[in-house]
Order: sequence, then structure tokens, then C-alpha cells
Amino acid sequence: MGTEADAAAVDLLRSQIPFQTDGEIVLPPRGVGLVLVDLCNGFCTVGAGNLAPVAPNKQISKMVEEANRLSKLFCDRNLPIFAFLDTHYPDKPEPPYPPHCIIGTGEENFVPDLEWLEKEPNVTIKRKSCIDGYISCIEKDGSSVFVDWVGKYQIKTVLVLGICTDICVLDFASSTLAARNIDRVPPLQDVVIYSEGCATYDLPVEIAMNIKGALAHPQDLMHHIGLYMAKGRGAKVVDRVVI
Repeated sequence: MGTEADAAAVDLLRSQIPFQTDGEIVLPPRGVGLVLVDLCNGFCTVGAGNLAPVAPNKQISKMVEEANRLSKLFCDRNLPIFAFLDTHYPDKPEPPYPPHCIIGTGEENFVPDLEWLEKEPNVTIKRKSCIDGYISCIEKDGSSVFVDWVGKYQIKTVLVLGICTDICVLDFASSTLAARNIDRVPPLQDVVIYSEGCATYDLPVEIAMNIKGALAHPQDLMHHIGLYMAKGRGAKVVDRVVI
């Protein structure tokens, strides 16, 4: 979004559905884990695929920068990181989205700035085949890679960064909070979303109206809505992270 009219629309929305952030979070020396949602080429690298940005995007670049910064801090302190990477088989579509992050295309892999995470011993990588990362972790026998991770490291707070604020980040936070409320993810207490470490995609109205079946998705507007909805599900939303 870049025009005065677009900015006015975002300001109007924020005035109608405002929310206060929880300010900053000071991370404790233990009991905290970092969750990275889909920081892969297919969503973040310019020109990488059907759902990748078509041009450099400030919000996405900021998200990758913050994810890299915080990941290094967590690794320096040997704190646990759980990284989701959207990964799909070509014969299993995910409506309403076009093919994306197909295995073997490279779209399903970390963005270049985060490839180093693959070699870190404190990083658990989960390739997810559906929008909701929490659901993607549930195995056929009922066990869960994510729940086991929380239990193994006795995590009470998860700090969540990633893309898209209003889709995969929101769905993961909502499901995790619902599970927490019925004691399915012990000892988890708080799901904290870092607003500056999240992003979503941009599909302005004037472009969407010329694409059959497309839904407009103005970036700033939907980012705000994603954070608002997460807050309504019980997540904490912060704009500063202090370690």
C-alpha cells in the first residue's frame, strides 16, 4: 500500500478495531522458545514462486532481518528454536492457493539469510503440509512433534515470528492457545507474537479485481487484522523483544 487513499483506509480500520500491544517482552534465561513460521523462499524471496513477492517488500525484509537477529541471540544462549517450513507434494493442492513450496523446487527451503539454522543443534525443523502448523505436527498415533518439543524444553512462553500474519501465524497461534486452554501443551502458558517480526503478502484491490477468483489482500490492512485476531484469541502481541 502506498497511496494516500490506502493509508487513510488503514488508519480508518485501526480506529474502528484498535488494540493495544503488550509493549515489550523481556525474555527469561530459560523456559522460552522461538517459533519461526514459514521463513522460506516461496513466501519471502522475490520471484521465487506463485506466492512469493514480485518486488522487494519492506515488511517482509524487516521480518527476515528480525528473525535472523533473534535466531542468533537464541542460538548464542542455546535456547530452543522450532522452525516451520511450508512444504507440499505436487499432487496435494491446498485450495484456495495456487501451487507453492513444492518439494524439490527450492521454494520450501529457508531464505538465504536463515540457511545457517539447518546446522544448529538447538533448532528443530518441521516441514508442514498444511496452513496450521499446530495441526501439521499431529502424527497418526496422536503424538505431536510440537507438544513434545514444548515438554522437552519445559517451555512456558513461545515467541512467534513469521509469515503470513493473518494466515499461518494466526492459525498456529489460535490452535496452540486452544490446546493450551485444555492442558494439551504443558507447561506452555503464553503465546507471544512479535509484530515487527511478522509479515503478510500484498495483493491490492486494483490488481485483484483483474485476476479471476482472486481476493484482495492489502498488506498493511491484513497485517493489522491478523494481529488483532490473534490478540482476540488470547495471544500477547509485542513490538519490542529484549533478551
